[in-house]
Amino acid sequence: MMFVPPPLPPLRAGSVPYLNVAPIVRGLEGRLRLLPPAQLADALRQGEIDAGLLSITEALYHPEYVILDGPCVASNGPVYSVILTHRRPLNEVREVCCHQASLASVNLLRVLLAEQGLKPRLIPLPDPEAAAHHDFALLIGDPAIEFRRRYPSHPIVDLGTAWRDLTGLPFVYAVWTLRRDADTTTLRTELLRAFERGQRELEAVVRESAGFDESFRRRYLTEHVTSSLGAAEKSGIAKFVELLRRHQPDPVHLPKYVR
Repeated sequence: MMFVPPPLPPLRAGSVPYLNVAPIVRGLEGRLRLLPPAQLADALRQGEIDAGLLSITEALYHPEYVILDGPCVASNGPVYSVILTHRRPLNEVREVCCHQASLASVNLLRVLLAEQGLKPRLIPLPDPEAAAHHDFALLIGDPAIEFRRRYPSHPIVDLGTAWRDLTGLPFVYAVWTLRRDADTTTLRTELLRAFERGQRELEAVVRESAGFDESFRRRYLTEHVTSSLGAAEKSGIAKFVELLRRHQPDPVHLPKYVR
């Protein structure tokens, strides 16, 4: 009889179930808690997990967290999946309906508009499929991708492009966010090993991931989304901290990186 090794134990870590994290969690499938961003953030705050692949703003607003140095979800130019849809000129914006999947993207929109002297109200968008009927709507992730494929001629602003045009830097959307009060030494090693495997096996990640068609997955994961937190990405985070401090009143903390 063939020996079947027992399954590896679950990790005290969680991720969002999106295509853009697939190269970061390679080999950890089935060992992570998969939750929507808001629930994942709550689980980390309550100590149910010790690490979450979360919006960069979680680490910037909460000094009790540190960032794992290495993996990230970023773009250096067009990200494709974070967009502002608009039916009227941008200088007429008074209100934006926001898909509340990512606090990083909401705050990115806020600072991009504020740098142009625009400070609209940001309100929830209960139904992302209704975005085409609003004058201005922020869409993130799969709903943004689906919108662009369904309405290819609808005017949009790609927020990754807008950030690059403003700063000349990449934008980091998500990072492994770790609790300072937990011993994450072994966990960090496993997360970094998965990230390194994902970079080596990116073509297999493209083939095996679910959602959309393979040609789109390849283009998205190789041309739009990047996964390595390098010097340029860290400069982008530092610039984001500067602009957040300029345009909103809440305390924003410099990131602390660990390996």
